[in-house]
Amino acid sequence: MPVYLDHAATTPISASALAALTSELSRSGNPSSLHGSGRRARTVVEDSRETLAAALDCHPSEVIFTSGGTEGDNLAVKGLYWSRRDADPRRTRILCSPVEHHAVLDTVEWLEKHEGAVVSWLPVDSDGVVSLDAVRRELEEHGGETALLTVMWANNEVGAIQDIPALVELAHAHGVPVHSDAVQAFGTVPVSFRESGLDTMAVSGHKIGGPVGVGALVVGRAVKLTPVLHGGGQERDIRSGTLDKPGIAAFAAAARETTENLQEEAARLRTLRDYLITAVERTVPDAVLRGPRDDEAGTRRLPGNAHFTFPGCEGDSLLFLLDLAGVESSTGSACTAGVPRPSHVLLAMGLSETEARGAQRFSLGHTSTADDVDALIDALPEAYERAKKAGMAGSESSIRTAGTGFFS
Repeated sequence: MPVYLDHAATTPISASALAALTSELSRSGNPSSLHGSGRRARTVVEDSRETLAAALDCHPSEVIFTSGGTEGDNLAVKGLYWSRRDADPRRTRILCSPVEHHAVLDTVEWLEKHEGAVVSWLPVDSDGVVSLDAVRRELEEHGGETALLTVMWANNEVGAIQDIPALVELAHAHGVPVHSDAVQAFGTVPVSFRESGLDTMAVSGHKIGGPVGVGALVVGRAVKLTPVLHGGGQERDIRSGTLDKPGIAAFAAAARETTENLQEEAARLRTLRDYLITAVERTVPDAVLRGPRDDEAGTRRLPGNAHFTFPGCEGDSLLFLLDLAGVESSTGSACTAGVPRPSHVLLAMGLSETEARGAQRFSLGHTSTADDVDALIDALPEAYERAKKAGMAGSESSIRTAGTGFFS
C-alpha cells in the first residue's frame, strides 16, 4: 500500500461513515415524499441535520445540505452578492482574500466579469494571513458599497488559520456580511459558527471522513440569499434538489466522530506534523517551510499541514518521483493543458514564480502514522536530487518518468 500524505485533498472514509452510508443505501425513500418510506427518509435527514448542527455549533435550521464545498461557496458568494446588490444597487464591491480556494476565487471573478462586481483583493503577509488593517481601510472607504467579505477559515495549501471573529467584527461594524470557506478547518480545528459571528460558512464531507459528494452551507437565520438553483426548494428555498439521504447520514456520522475526538486527534496530528517538518528540514536543508509556524495552542496552522518549497526543481517532478517511491503527496497548484502553473497562494505570499513552482504539500489525517512520515523521509532526499537534475520546466533532461511524460 502506498503512503498517503494527501488528506487535504480527500481523507479515507471512516468506519462509522461507511456503516451509515451502506445501511441507508439499502433503504429507499425520498425525504420529500409523504408515505412511510418518505417519512422515514426525512427522519434520517433531520436527525443528521441536528447532528451536524451540534458539530458546527449552529441551529439545525441553519444547515443547508449541498453537494460539497464548491457548491456551498457558489451558493453563498453569488447568493449574498445578488441579494445585497438587489437591495441596494450601490453594493457591488466584494472584498476577497487572494489565497482563497478556486471555488471562491473563480466565483468572484465570474461575478466581476458577468455581474458588474468590483473586487478588492486583500493583501496577505508572507505566511498567507489576511491583513486586518487592510480590511479596516477598505471598509472605512467602501463599506456602503460592499456586498460581502469572503475569507477562508484555513488555507488548503499552506495551512494558515485566519482570525475569523476579528474579520467578522470589522465587517459587521459596517453592516457587511461575511462568508467563510471552512472546508479545511472543520474537523481539524475548533469551528463554531455561533461564536464566529459568520453569516455563511461552507463545509464538506470528504475532508472529515465522510463520502465525496455531500456537504453543507451554514446560513444564519436572518441571512437572505438569492438562490443559484431553482426547483423544489427543498433547503429553505436556498438550494433545490432531492436530498442525498445516504450521503447525509454518512456525513453526519463522520462529523460526530470527528468532533468528539477533535482535541485528542488534533494534538496527535500536530506532534506528527512537527516531527515531519523537523525531519524534512534535517534531511533536505534546502527545503523552506511555507505558511506560519504554529504556536503551542495550535491556533496558527492546521495540525495536519506541512507545505514546503524545494529550490531548483518542479513540484510536479518531485511529486511523480515520490509517487514512484510509494509516497503520495500534492503540489497544491493548478495544471492547465499540461503546463505547470505556480500556486496563486504562494504568489500572493510574495514568492517568485520560480520559488512557487517547487511546492510540495504533505497533509496528514486520521490514518497517518509515524511510519508514514519515516517512509517519506527515506524517499525524499533521493527524489529531490533527481528532481533537481531534471531541472525546471523548459530545461532539457535525460530521464523521463515512466508513463507520465514528465522528466525525472
